[in-house]
Amino acid sequence: MSPGSSCRRLLSVVFAVLVLVLFASPDAGAQPTDAQPTEERAPAEAQDAQFLALSVDSVTPTTVTTSSPSTVTVTGTVRNVGDRVVDEVAVRLQRAAPVSAPEQLRTALTFDQDVFDTVGDFVTLTDELDVGRSAPFTLSMPLRSPSGPSLDITAPGIFPMLVNVNGAPDYGQQARLDDARFLLPVLGVPRDPLAVDPAAPTAAPLPPDTANPVAVSVAWPLADRPRLAAGNPGSLDDKVRLVDDDLASSLASGGRLEGLVSALEFATGTAVDPGGSLANSVCLAVDPDLLVTVSNMTRGYLVVDNPADPTGPSHDGTGADAAAAWLDRVRALASKLCVTAVPFAGTDLSAVAEIADPLLTASAVSTPSDVVDTILGVTSRQGLTWPDSGVVDDTTAATLAEQGQSTALVAANAVAGDQPQDLVNVAVPESPTGSIQAALFDPSSATALAALGDQPQTPSFTPRDQVYDLAEDSRTARLQDAIGALTWKSLTPTPGRERTLTVVPPQGWTADADEAGAVLGTVSGMLRSGLGTPRPWSVFLGRQVTAAPTTLSYPQAAAADGAPASVRDGAAGQVGRIDSLMTALVDDPQNALTPQRFTNPMREDLLRAMSTSDRRGALRTDAETAAAIRVGNVRGEVDATLASVSIIAPGGVFTLASEQSPLLLVARNDLPIGITVRLAVDAPPAMEVDDIGPTLLPPRGSRSLQVPARVSDSEKMVVQLGLTTADGTVLGEPATVNVRSNAYGRALAIITAGAGVLLLLLAGRRLWHRFRGQPDPADEG
Repeated sequence: MSPGSSCRRLLSVVFAVLVLVLFASPDAGAQPTDAQPTEERAPAEAQDAQFLALSVDSVTPTTVTTSSPSTVTVTGTVRNVGDRVVDEVAVRLQRAAPVSAPEQLRTALTFDQDVFDTVGDFVTLTDELDVGRSAPFTLSMPLRSPSGPSLDITAPGIFPMLVNVNGAPDYGQQARLDDARFLLPVLGVPRDPLAVDPAAPTAAPLPPDTANPVAVSVAWPLADRPRLAAGNPGSLDDKVRLVDDDLASSLASGGRLEGLVSALEFATGTAVDPGGSLANSVCLAVDPDLLVTVSNMTRGYLVVDNPADPTGPSHDGTGADAAAAWLDRVRALASKLCVTAVPFAGTDLSAVAEIADPLLTASAVSTPSDVVDTILGVTSRQGLTWPDSGVVDDTTAATLAEQGQSTALVAANAVAGDQPQDLVNVAVPESPTGSIQAALFDPSSATALAALGDQPQTPSFTPRDQVYDLAEDSRTARLQDAIGALTWKSLTPTPGRERTLTVVPPQGWTADADEAGAVLGTVSGMLRSGLGTPRPWSVFLGRQVTAAPTTLSYPQAAAADGAPASVRDGAAGQVGRIDSLMTALVDDPQNALTPQRFTNPMREDLLRAMSTSDRRGALRTDAETAAAIRVGNVRGEVDATLASVSIIAPGGVFTLASEQSPLLLVARNDLPIGITVRLAVDAPPAMEVDDIGPTLLPPRGSRSLQVPARVSDSEKMVVQLGLTTADGTVLGEPATVNVRSNAYGRALAIITAGAGVLLLLLAGRRLWHRFRGQPDPADEG
């Protein structure tokens, strides 16, 4: 089955007007037993050990509307995960009061069982469940009923649901052993077919209030964790190297990134979205690092055998064709949708701001737009920064302002106070402009979206009272929670506040095609039903903000989820060396390789090392290991680059013909780009060496150097010679030269001077006698 047909099948479930439901029937599911199990707290031994694990496999309908039949059906599985048999296993469905505040979209999923006070009958699954065995179940309850148990839902809303499982483990008593929770969105109450008087108002369908629809904007992320290995800078023609080949599967049919593209293609296609309502609401948020990687993959690539040795043994990658096909589809989407670039490789902007290197900062937040525009052939939205963490601190905000980024897309709780609008000014004292804008999204709905996929995550901005173990929920339950969180605002009056919804999944979203399609289907259903109205990002971000600026609020979790101190320090230690190298390189119009193009790969590797991808989920440890390896790779890469420029001195002893003979040396440059160097000399006091100034070395070539030197001693001397950049960064290894001169030594100079003085004295004596007319005694005889 094609991905498109898979998405269509799922979207037919989640679209508000096309929901598939199961009707109640007298024999649907297991029948209640005559003697219902008692609801008791588990005994002490049951509290210390888990006996049963309950999983929700499906909820039908996913979203209740006025056109839905009046029964909700839940299917699932109960598994004995303990070490003893459990008897009299029974389940029942329970409901709590509708969600009344946005934070309850998460906290309601951890309410005590007693809060779910609308209960159905227990249904016995099995008299005995052995260790390791499973029992499926089906529970059905009407939304409302004049007689008998029902969910008693008489108005639209988002209802927390609980499936409760009871059992009696060996050596224990009947007790609640596990439960599963999820949200049930009720957009409209259908007609009650069991009503005594079908014409009564209480039996009629109740549609939602569409008089004041929410304005909907959607950010659709296409990003991935860093895959490019730290390679050879300046390699224009060589195949790129990847640390693994997982991206090939992600880009191929059925993969994660292909599924995100497939779901968006279908949901914004003319058949499903003829008026373009959803397409006008969506902005494609693309990671430039992903585009660079995929673009290089299309030309063939290598996969290293050991990520810690990026230049070592490798093998051919398998995803060139999938990369080309995926990139073409993204270009087609980008041509009709809003497009924006996210920070390079999902890098930690707080760490980048702390390092405070202008070129590194520009690579992180300014140049990504240029990369996206070049590869996709579009003009992306400028001035918008969406940090992977969803929050920014004051230093980061000031850095963004300096880079011309006027707006940050952040969670609503990333600014102080309860803001009535979702576009506000933020005071940034360190910024020359004094403030930036913050585009706000709801943290509760964003947290619910982040829980989707095979690697659920809890964002850094999620309040601590809304954090719980996502592994306890099934993927079906987490999808229900996300759909409920998306639709809650459209059903809830908000007097004195904007009615807006900004849909913001995490950048490293692991939702599959069906889950992504369900999210888009929910938004599309809201737009078609009148609960929502499209809000283009140009409208969202183009408004004038007149309210007084607020301040930023940076949660501690964001610092914990950011790049570790060891990675920050490692990056800071290399970025200065990279900048120094770039300054020394020569920009030659005859060479396609420019200094910036040569050094950018190293700078980008530092950003990849500080990526926050996978740092908020089960892969956190792997991400930290990969970051440490990458920092080490960059350090080795910079060392090797600097070592490629060296001085070559003559072997043995270098003999100067006179006290002013030059030193004859050779400077070698093995880089594919020219470089300007200076000679660094460490000579003894008896030797003076002139500074020859900057010297240009050609690409992959050498140059002879004549260094004027003067010596005042004929003894053997040891001289250290090396090359540096203009600011003193050492290039290559210094060379040691043994120098011997034919110049006279000090003793000989004294003797010569003494002889000269004696000669003058004798000549003066002769002249003295001659002037006096006396014969010189030396002439006698």
